Amino acid sequence: MTTDIERFVAAPFIKEIGRGVKGARSMTRDDAHRLYAAILEGRVSDLELGAILLAMRIKGESVDELAGFMDAASAAFTPLPAPRGEFAPVSIPTYNGSRKLANLTPLLALLLAREGVPVLVHGVSNDPGRVTTAEILHELGVTDATTGAEVHNEFVHGRVAFMPIEHLAPELARMLALRRVLGVRNSTHTIVKILQPFDGPALRLVSYTHPEYLVTLGEYFEGVDSETRGDAFLMRGTEGETVAHPHRAQRIDWFHAGQRALLVERDAPTDDLAIVPDGRDAATTAAWIGAALRGEVPVPPSIATQVAYCVEVSRKIRARSLPVVE
Repeated sequence: MTTDIERFVAAPFIKEIGRGVKGARSMTRDDAHRLYAAILEGRVSDLELGAILLAMRIKGESVDELAGFMDAASAAFTPLPAPRGEFAPVSIPTYNGSRKLANLTPLLALLLAREGVPVLVHGVSNDPGRVTTAEILHELGVTDATTGAEVHNEFVHGRVAFMPIEHLAPELARMLALRRVLGVRNSTHTIVKILQPFDGPALRLVSYTHPEYLVTLGEYFEGVDSETRGDAFLMRGTEGETVAHPHRAQRIDWFHAGQRALLVERDAPTDDLAIVPDGRDAATTAAWIGAALRGEVPVPPSIATQVAYCVEVSRKIRARSLPVVE
Protein backbone atom coordinates (compact mmCIF):
# COMPACT_ATOMS: atom_id res chain seq x y z
CA MET A 1 0.00 0.00 0.00
CA THR A 2 1.33 3.45 -0.88
CA THR A 3 1.73 6.21 1.69
CA ASP A 4 1.09 9.93 1.25
CA ILE A 5 4.83 10.53 0.94
CA GLU A 6 5.40 7.80 -1.61
CA ARG A 7 2.25 8.34 -3.64
CA PHE A 8 2.57 9.47 -7.25
CA VAL A 9 -0.35 11.64 -8.36
CA ALA A 10 -1.46 10.11 -11.63
CA ALA A 11 -4.72 11.99 -12.20
CA PRO A 12 -3.19 14.58 -14.61
CA PHE A 13 -1.89 11.75 -16.79
CA ILE A 14 -5.20 9.86 -16.68
CA LYS A 15 -7.02 13.03 -17.72
CA GLU A 16 -5.01 13.12 -20.95
CA ILE A 17 -4.90 9.43 -21.88
CA GLY A 18 -8.35 8.49 -20.60
CA ARG A 19 -10.54 10.44 -23.03
CA GLY A 20 -11.21 7.52 -25.35
CA VAL A 21 -9.87 6.58 -28.77
CA LYS A 22 -10.63 9.92 -30.43
CA GLY A 23 -10.17 12.33 -27.54
CA ALA A 24 -7.10 10.89 -25.79
CA ARG A 25 -3.75 12.62 -26.13
CA SER A 26 -0.45 10.78 -26.01
CA MET A 27 2.19 11.51 -23.39
CA THR A 28 5.63 12.84 -24.12
CA ARG A 29 8.51 10.44 -23.74
CA ASP A 30 9.54 12.11 -20.49
CA ASP A 31 6.04 11.95 -19.01
CA ALA A 32 5.65 8.31 -20.05
CA HIS A 33 8.98 7.57 -18.38
CA ARG A 34 7.92 9.29 -15.15
CA LEU A 35 4.55 7.57 -15.03
CA TYR A 36 5.79 4.06 -15.82
CA ALA A 37 8.71 4.40 -13.41
CA ALA A 38 6.28 5.33 -10.64
CA ILE A 39 4.10 2.34 -11.56
CA LEU A 40 7.05 -0.06 -11.42
CA GLU A 41 8.12 1.42 -8.10
CA GLY A 42 4.63 0.77 -6.66
CA ARG A 43 3.90 4.47 -6.08
CA VAL A 44 0.61 4.53 -7.99
CA SER A 45 -2.60 3.54 -6.22
CA ASP A 46 -4.49 0.45 -7.38
CA LEU A 47 -7.44 2.58 -8.52
CA GLU A 48 -5.25 4.86 -10.61
CA LEU A 49 -3.23 1.94 -11.95
CA GLY A 50 -6.35 0.18 -13.21
CA ALA A 51 -7.50 3.38 -14.90
CA ILE A 52 -4.09 3.86 -16.57
CA LEU A 53 -3.84 0.31 -17.85
CA LEU A 54 -7.34 0.30 -19.32
CA ALA A 55 -6.91 3.78 -20.82
CA MET A 56 -3.70 2.69 -22.55
CA ARG A 57 -5.38 -0.54 -23.69
CA ILE A 58 -8.09 1.49 -25.42
CA LYS A 59 -5.85 4.26 -26.75
CA GLY A 60 -2.82 2.24 -27.75
CA GLU A 61 0.79 3.29 -27.23
CA SER A 62 2.46 5.99 -29.29
CA VAL A 63 6.11 5.72 -30.30
CA ASP A 64 7.12 8.29 -27.66
CA GLU A 65 5.15 6.43 -24.99
CA LEU A 66 6.83 3.15 -25.87
CA ALA A 67 10.20 4.91 -25.67
CA GLY A 68 9.40 6.37 -22.26
CA PHE A 69 8.08 3.08 -20.94
CA MET A 70 11.23 1.34 -22.17
CA ASP A 71 13.43 3.94 -20.49
CA ALA A 72 11.73 3.17 -17.18
CA ALA A 73 11.69 -0.61 -17.75
CA SER A 74 15.40 -0.70 -18.63
CA ALA A 75 16.24 1.11 -15.41
CA ALA A 76 14.15 -1.29 -13.33
CA PHE A 77 16.35 -4.38 -13.71
CA THR A 78 20.02 -5.31 -13.93
CA PRO A 79 20.95 -6.33 -17.49
CA LEU A 80 22.75 -9.61 -18.08
CA PRO A 81 26.41 -9.56 -19.13
CA ALA A 82 26.65 -10.10 -22.89
CA PRO A 83 28.76 -13.20 -23.60
CA ARG A 84 31.88 -13.04 -25.73
CA GLY A 85 32.60 -15.20 -28.72
CA GLU A 86 31.90 -15.44 -32.43
CA PHE A 87 28.22 -14.58 -32.08
CA ALA A 88 26.27 -11.87 -30.30
CA PRO A 89 23.50 -13.33 -28.13
CA VAL A 90 19.99 -13.74 -29.45
CA SER A 91 17.08 -12.82 -27.17
CA ILE A 92 13.80 -14.68 -27.71
CA PRO A 93 10.83 -13.38 -25.69
CA THR A 94 8.05 -15.89 -25.11
CA TYR A 95 4.90 -14.52 -23.51
CA ASN A 96 2.05 -16.10 -25.49
CA GLY A 97 2.44 -19.85 -25.86
CA SER A 98 0.07 -21.71 -28.18
CA ARG A 99 -3.58 -22.64 -28.30
CA LYS A 100 -4.00 -24.08 -31.81
CA LEU A 101 -0.62 -24.93 -33.35
CA ALA A 102 2.26 -26.70 -31.65
CA ASN A 103 4.62 -24.13 -30.10
CA LEU A 104 7.91 -24.48 -32.01
CA THR A 105 9.75 -21.62 -30.30
CA PRO A 106 11.95 -24.18 -28.47
CA LEU A 107 12.96 -25.65 -31.84
CA LEU A 108 14.11 -22.22 -33.03
CA ALA A 109 16.12 -21.69 -29.84
CA LEU A 110 17.74 -25.12 -29.89
CA LEU A 111 18.67 -24.88 -33.58
CA LEU A 112 20.39 -21.55 -32.93
CA ALA A 113 22.26 -22.93 -29.93
CA ARG A 114 23.41 -25.86 -32.04
CA GLU A 115 25.01 -23.34 -34.41
CA GLY A 116 26.99 -21.90 -31.50
CA VAL A 117 24.79 -18.84 -30.90
CA PRO A 118 24.19 -17.88 -27.24
CA VAL A 119 20.39 -17.97 -26.88
CA LEU A 120 18.39 -16.44 -24.05
CA VAL A 121 14.71 -17.29 -23.91
CA HIS A 122 12.81 -15.18 -21.39
CA GLY A 123 9.14 -15.24 -20.57
CA VAL A 124 6.36 -16.76 -18.51
CA SER A 125 6.52 -20.30 -17.19
CA ASN A 126 2.82 -21.07 -17.44
CA ASP A 127 -0.32 -19.58 -18.91
CA PRO A 128 -3.71 -21.28 -18.35
CA GLY A 129 -5.15 -22.60 -21.59
CA ARG A 130 -1.88 -22.26 -23.49
CA VAL A 131 1.23 -24.41 -23.92
CA THR A 132 4.22 -22.30 -22.97
CA THR A 133 7.74 -22.47 -24.31
CA ALA A 134 8.98 -23.08 -20.77
CA GLU A 135 6.87 -26.22 -20.40
CA ILE A 136 8.25 -27.66 -23.64
CA LEU A 137 11.84 -26.73 -22.75
CA HIS A 138 11.42 -28.45 -19.39
CA GLU A 139 10.32 -31.62 -21.23
CA LEU A 140 13.52 -31.30 -23.28
CA GLY A 141 15.67 -31.10 -20.15
CA VAL A 142 16.21 -27.33 -20.07
CA THR A 143 15.98 -26.01 -16.52
CA ASP A 144 15.28 -22.46 -15.42
CA ALA A 145 18.20 -20.07 -15.03
CA THR A 146 17.49 -17.74 -12.13
CA THR A 147 20.70 -15.67 -12.02
CA GLY A 148 23.08 -14.07 -14.48
CA ALA A 149 25.73 -16.59 -13.47
CA GLU A 150 23.43 -19.48 -14.36
CA VAL A 151 22.64 -17.90 -17.74
CA HIS A 152 26.37 -17.51 -18.39
CA ASN A 153 26.96 -21.15 -17.45
CA GLU A 154 24.39 -22.28 -20.01
CA PHE A 155 26.10 -20.19 -22.68
CA VAL A 156 29.52 -21.60 -21.79
CA HIS A 157 28.20 -25.12 -22.35
CA GLY A 158 26.42 -24.24 -25.59
CA ARG A 159 22.95 -24.65 -24.13
CA VAL A 160 19.79 -22.57 -24.37
CA ALA A 161 19.17 -20.46 -21.27
CA PHE A 162 15.57 -19.96 -20.18
CA MET A 163 15.04 -17.22 -17.60
CA PRO A 164 11.55 -16.63 -16.19
CA ILE A 165 10.59 -12.96 -16.27
CA GLU A 166 10.20 -12.90 -12.49
CA HIS A 167 13.94 -13.49 -12.22
CA LEU A 168 14.99 -11.27 -15.10
CA ALA A 169 12.78 -8.27 -14.24
CA PRO A 170 10.55 -8.80 -11.17
CA GLU A 171 8.77 -5.44 -11.45
CA LEU A 172 7.73 -6.21 -15.01
CA ALA A 173 6.57 -9.67 -13.95
CA ARG A 174 4.29 -8.04 -11.39
CA MET A 175 2.71 -5.94 -14.14
CA LEU A 176 2.22 -8.97 -16.39
CA ALA A 177 0.44 -10.78 -13.57
CA LEU A 178 -2.26 -8.09 -13.55
CA ARG A 179 -3.70 -9.69 -16.68
CA ARG A 180 -5.23 -12.34 -14.45
CA VAL A 181 -6.84 -9.61 -12.34
CA LEU A 182 -8.08 -7.33 -15.14
CA GLY A 183 -8.69 -10.00 -17.76
CA VAL A 184 -6.80 -8.12 -20.50
CA ARG A 185 -3.18 -7.51 -21.42
CA ASN A 186 -1.49 -4.19 -20.75
CA SER A 187 1.41 -2.18 -22.19
CA THR A 188 3.93 -4.30 -20.30
CA HIS A 189 3.15 -7.21 -22.62
CA THR A 190 4.58 -5.12 -25.45
CA ILE A 191 7.51 -3.82 -23.39
CA VAL A 192 8.79 -7.29 -22.46
CA LYS A 193 8.80 -8.29 -26.13
CA ILE A 194 11.10 -5.41 -27.10
CA LEU A 195 13.23 -5.56 -23.95
CA GLN A 196 17.02 -5.57 -24.32
CA PRO A 197 18.12 -7.97 -21.56
CA PHE A 198 21.88 -7.65 -22.14
CA ASP A 199 24.42 -4.95 -21.31
CA GLY A 200 26.02 -5.29 -24.74
CA PRO A 201 25.11 -5.85 -28.39
CA ALA A 202 22.44 -8.48 -29.01
CA LEU A 203 19.80 -9.46 -31.53
CA ARG A 204 16.21 -9.28 -30.29
CA LEU A 205 13.48 -11.29 -31.98
CA VAL A 206 10.28 -9.28 -31.69
CA SER A 207 6.77 -10.26 -32.71
CA TYR A 208 3.48 -8.43 -32.93
CA THR A 209 -0.09 -9.70 -33.10
CA HIS A 210 -2.23 -6.78 -34.27
CA PRO A 211 -1.38 -5.23 -37.68
CA GLU A 212 -1.17 -1.68 -36.34
CA TYR A 213 1.86 -2.69 -34.29
CA LEU A 214 3.82 -3.31 -37.50
CA VAL A 215 3.62 0.44 -38.05
CA THR A 216 4.13 1.52 -34.44
CA LEU A 217 7.00 -0.82 -33.68
CA GLY A 218 8.57 -0.12 -37.07
CA GLU A 219 8.61 3.61 -36.30
CA TYR A 220 9.88 2.89 -32.80
CA PHE A 221 12.83 0.79 -33.97
CA GLU A 222 13.69 3.18 -36.77
CA GLY A 223 13.35 6.33 -34.70
CA VAL A 224 14.39 5.86 -31.09
CA ASP A 225 15.51 2.34 -30.25
CA SER A 226 18.07 0.75 -32.53
CA GLU A 227 20.69 3.46 -31.98
CA THR A 228 20.81 2.68 -28.26
CA ARG A 229 19.54 -0.88 -27.77
CA GLY A 230 20.79 -2.65 -30.86
CA ASP A 231 19.40 -4.83 -33.61
CA ALA A 232 15.95 -6.34 -33.81
CA PHE A 233 14.00 -8.62 -36.12
CA LEU A 234 10.31 -7.74 -36.31
CA MET A 235 7.69 -10.21 -37.58
CA ARG A 236 4.03 -11.15 -37.23
CA GLY A 237 3.88 -13.64 -34.40
CA THR A 238 2.77 -17.25 -34.71
CA GLU A 239 0.05 -17.16 -32.07
CA GLY A 240 2.09 -14.30 -30.63
CA GLU A 241 5.36 -16.24 -30.54
CA THR A 242 8.52 -15.08 -32.33
CA VAL A 243 8.96 -18.25 -34.37
CA ALA A 244 8.16 -18.44 -38.08
CA HIS A 245 4.88 -20.08 -38.98
CA PRO A 246 5.69 -23.70 -39.95
CA HIS A 247 3.51 -23.62 -43.05
CA ARG A 248 4.58 -20.30 -44.58
CA ALA A 249 7.24 -17.65 -44.21
CA GLN A 250 6.25 -14.39 -42.55
CA ARG A 251 7.72 -11.02 -43.34
CA ILE A 252 10.82 -10.28 -41.26
CA ASP A 253 12.22 -6.75 -41.02
CA TRP A 254 15.71 -6.15 -39.66
CA PHE A 255 16.39 -2.91 -37.79
CA HIS A 256 19.92 -1.69 -37.23
CA ALA A 257 21.19 1.82 -36.42
CA GLY A 258 17.96 3.45 -37.52
CA GLN A 259 17.88 1.53 -40.80
CA ARG A 260 15.28 -1.00 -41.92
CA ALA A 261 15.87 -3.94 -44.26
CA LEU A 262 13.36 -6.51 -45.47
CA LEU A 263 14.91 -9.94 -44.95
CA VAL A 264 12.01 -12.28 -45.70
CA GLU A 265 8.89 -11.75 -47.80
CA ARG A 266 5.57 -13.17 -46.66
CA ASP A 267 4.59 -16.37 -48.47
CA ALA A 268 1.21 -16.73 -50.13
CA PRO A 269 -1.08 -19.39 -48.60
CA THR A 270 -0.39 -22.87 -49.94
CA ASP A 271 -1.70 -26.40 -49.64
CA ASP A 272 1.89 -27.71 -49.41
CA LEU A 273 2.14 -27.89 -45.63
CA ALA A 274 5.20 -28.71 -43.56
CA ILE A 275 5.27 -31.68 -41.23
CA VAL A 276 4.31 -30.62 -37.69
CA PRO A 277 3.60 -32.44 -34.41
CA ASP A 278 0.33 -34.36 -34.24
CA GLY A 279 -0.59 -32.70 -30.94
CA ARG A 280 0.24 -29.44 -29.24
CA ASP A 281 0.79 -30.59 -25.64
CA ALA A 282 4.24 -30.08 -24.17
CA ALA A 283 5.30 -33.74 -24.18
CA THR A 284 4.22 -34.40 -27.77
CA THR A 285 5.80 -31.17 -29.02
CA ALA A 286 9.06 -31.86 -27.16
CA ALA A 287 9.26 -35.37 -28.60
CA TRP A 288 8.74 -34.04 -32.13
CA ILE A 289 11.36 -31.31 -31.64
CA GLY A 290 13.81 -33.95 -30.45
CA ALA A 291 13.12 -35.93 -33.62
CA ALA A 292 13.66 -32.81 -35.75
CA LEU A 293 16.99 -32.12 -34.05
CA ARG A 294 18.06 -35.69 -34.78
CA GLY A 295 17.09 -35.33 -38.43
CA GLU A 296 14.25 -37.85 -38.21
CA VAL A 297 11.66 -35.29 -39.38
CA PRO A 298 12.40 -32.21 -41.48
CA VAL A 299 12.64 -28.76 -39.93
CA PRO A 300 9.97 -26.52 -41.52
CA PRO A 301 11.69 -24.46 -44.25
CA SER A 302 10.38 -21.17 -42.84
CA ILE A 303 12.04 -21.88 -39.48
CA ALA A 304 15.26 -23.01 -41.14
CA THR A 305 15.34 -19.68 -43.01
CA GLN A 306 14.72 -17.77 -39.80
CA VAL A 307 17.59 -19.62 -38.12
CA ALA A 308 19.94 -18.85 -41.02
CA TYR A 309 19.24 -15.11 -40.84
CA CYS A 310 19.62 -15.07 -37.06
CA VAL A 311 23.02 -16.77 -37.32
CA GLU A 312 24.17 -14.40 -40.06
CA VAL A 313 23.13 -11.21 -38.28
CA SER A 314 24.34 -12.43 -34.89
CA ARG A 315 27.78 -12.92 -36.39
CA LYS A 316 27.66 -9.47 -38.01
CA ILE A 317 26.68 -7.81 -34.73
CA ARG A 318 29.64 -9.43 -32.97
CA ALA A 319 32.01 -8.37 -35.77
CA ARG A 320 30.80 -4.76 -35.53
CA SER A 321 31.32 -4.70 -31.77
CA LEU A 322 34.95 -5.85 -31.89
CA PRO A 323 37.58 -3.13 -31.45
CA VAL A 324 39.38 -2.01 -34.57
CA VAL A 325 43.05 -3.00 -34.50
CA GLU A 326 45.29 -0.49 -36.30
